[in-house]
Amino acid sequence: MNDPLIVSYSYSGNTHQIAKTLQAITSGDWCEIHPRHPYPMAFPKLLEQVKREIQTSCYPQLLPGASSPRPYPIIFAGCPDWCGTIAPPLASWLYRNDLSGKIILPFYSYCGGVVGNIRKDIAKLCPKAEVREPLGIVEDGGEPLAEVLRQWIIKNRQAGGTFQ
Repeated sequence: MNDPLIVSYSYSGNTHQIAKTLQAITSGDWCEIHPRHPYPMAFPKLLEQVKREIQTSCYPQLLPGASSPRPYPIIFAGCPDWCGTIAPPLASWLYRNDLSGKIILPFYSYCGGVVGNIRKDIAKLCPKAEVREPLGIVEDGGEPLAEVLRQWIIKNRQAGGTFQ
């Protein structure tokens, strides 16, 4: 199987749009992950909860239905950049799955603020995987999104990827 798995968590829909476009470009299987308990809609409460989860390395429970990464050699993993790191629902999925020997291509959406070292954070959760350079997209990427994603995929293919 050369088609990748695209796994993503989206709070506002921006990461959803990026994942949907990746699926169209790669013909990969797309799996959305959802926390068992939705995040608050009020921003101050959301920020308070997210900071607490990140500081305590909390891996929230997820709703069932997420695809198994076993048959996929390449995983596109996406989420919003929250407080300079990966969103806890994606961290939870990465933590709970054995991604040994996989290539992980992280992508994230952001709306400003501090961008952290998402590659390092994912590598810590997946020490036996090859974590490639992440792609950050402002909001939903707008009109040039598909071309930006194609160029990122080409760059990763040149770095040794085996995907289309």
